[in-house]
Amino acid sequence: MCRLEKCVEDCDHRDECEMGMGLLKEGKVRKFKSSVVSKSGMKLWILRATTTALIWICVVQLMAIGETWGPRLLKGWPSCFNPADHSLAFQSSSIPAKVRLPPKRVYINNGYLMVSCNGGLNQMRAAICDMVAIARYLNVTLIVPELDKTSFWADPSEFQDIFDVDHFISSLRDEVRILKDLPPRLKKRVELGIIYSLPPISWSDLSYYLDQILPLVRKHKVLHLTRTDTRLANNGLPLEIQKLRCRVNFNSLRFTPQIEELGRKAISILREKGPFLVLHLRYEMDMLAFSGCSHGCNSEEVEELTRLRYAYPWWKEKVIDSEMKRREGFCPLTPEETALVLDALGIDRNVQIYIAAGEIYGGERRMATLKSSFHNLVRKETLLKTVDLKSFQNHSSQMAALDYLVSLASDIFIPTYDGNMAKVVEGHRRFLGFKKTISLDRKLLVGLVDRYMNGSLAWDEFSYLVKETHSLRMGSPKLRVVIPDRPKEEDYFYANPQECLQLLDEPLVSR
Repeated sequence: MCRLEKCVEDCDHRDECEMGMGLLKEGKVRKFKSSVVSKSGMKLWILRATTTALIWICVVQLMAIGETWGPRLLKGWPSCFNPADHSLAFQSSSIPAKVRLPPKRVYINNGYLMVSCNGGLNQMRAAICDMVAIARYLNVTLIVPELDKTSFWADPSEFQDIFDVDHFISSLRDEVRILKDLPPRLKKRVELGIIYSLPPISWSDLSYYLDQILPLVRKHKVLHLTRTDTRLANNGLPLEIQKLRCRVNFNSLRFTPQIEELGRKAISILREKGPFLVLHLRYEMDMLAFSGCSHGCNSEEVEELTRLRYAYPWWKEKVIDSEMKRREGFCPLTPEETALVLDALGIDRNVQIYIAAGEIYGGERRMATLKSSFHNLVRKETLLKTVDLKSFQNHSSQMAALDYLVSLASDIFIPTYDGNMAKVVEGHRRFLGFKKTISLDRKLLVGLVDRYMNGSLAWDEFSYLVKETHSLRMGSPKLRVVIPDRPKEEDYFYANPQECLQLLDEPLVSR
């Protein structure tokens, strides 16, 4: 049709014009035009119908793919087919995507390593990090660690009662193979008592494990390490080993969903009332008996603590001069001393203070001074309902896990003794952005407290000296103190894992 019209308008192409003029008889032209128009309308209708059908088919297929492969395509869109499902569509968009697991590391397995942790929760936590690093270095398979059930706390909790065991295993699969149990044949041997066990040497470097431990694993196929506390050096290790220790501590050792949820609940309750301080008041019976510190205790209490110390053979030190230890700064601050120090530091008397501890030795009598100075004291037992804590009763490590979570979230963390919890929490708070942690200089403080109490030091001077002393002990970036051949006296790796920290603008300082 277009060619005919063109022929009429342009007769330069003679042949085509003659052909067109031959066809342009009035009756025939009308008939031809009506035929062409009819056929064109039909084609247009068919084209539209076909296109619409293809679009709907594509939409259906894409939505099916979206349902199959997750939130990559069309996820979260309201359904075109069922308006009632709109809310479900939006709910599905808030569901986190499935975590992608790291690829498994493939290596020749040199044998199996079983470990029995000893101590409280945080002592075992650090030990587990060390054992993962050792297993990785030796190319062995690690069996999920056994937790201590025979210590002072007698907590029957298994690893999976405190930590998310599946996350622990899967999150480290690109570093080391971890199993919940030995293969059946080897497990049978262990049940029959055919297993080689030993406690590794404390503060050992990797050469010890390579030269002494690895040959035993290869020889016996299964090796059992009976103690795990501080069995790996603080310093002198490859950077990748130090970073692996951090990765286990800050990522892989996640508490169970139940513990995590209750921790969030406690933190939320505290946050509703404003900022809060966590005081790790380590004035508990086991610590006082172990350390021999009895300042402020009456004669009956001193006798009770002494009996307890002798009841545990693995507490090696039995005859202890309590006052000498206190003067040297090796004792936890008493509740009365703590009240004075907090006041001298300028802590707001109305601030919420969460007591992260078990039962305070001496009970209400010893807590009276602290309560009179800081009336807004709370504990997990007063913060949460009895029903919330019911399953945690008689499980000290699970209770300690709650304290750990609240301590990480606090605005200020102050431990009154530099035990395992104090050190591990301090290091974790550094990792979280150098959150304020006040490390008390107990040796200096007890001297100042005694001078203030006997009247030789005025309050203003006492407060000034306390503040001045601790101005550089607030958890800011600093270098770890290294003391060759004296690892107990140097800075603990887990209190300041400097190899793993994202430094702020502040320069590192040494002391």
